[in-house]
Amino acid sequence: QLVESGGGSVQAGGSLSLSCTASGHTFSTYCWAWLRQTPGKEREGVAAIGSDGAITCDESVKGRFPISRDTAKNTVYLQMNSLKPEDTGMYYCVARRTAGLCYATTSVGYFDYWGQGTQVTVS
Repeated sequence: QLVESGGGSVQAGGSLSLSCTASGHTFSTYCWAWLRQTPGKEREGVAAIGSDGAITCDESVKGRFPISRDTAKNTVYLQMNSLKPEDTGMYYCVARRTAGLCYATTSVGYFDYWGQGTQVTVS
């Protein structure tokens, strides 16, 4: 189970933080991603972090949305800076639990678990 927190409303140029915690499986390794569904667009990948710490992100958020994790807490974070109105949407945390390695990817089919989604609104 993934539980997201954060999100909300902010003016353009502001910042928001998202976090997502996996529960129910101790001593597990995860790789993570953040996806978003923005009005009028297909769902898209925002950023991802693999089990080895490798990171990938969409060009639209590069340099603005660093992704990080706390492996001890089974938690992933997305710090959203310099927000733009086009960043408005529903943000979803996804995760894959693995006994070995898993990759930094925003490919939806790669993940086993989904968060409930959290709304981000930038005006």
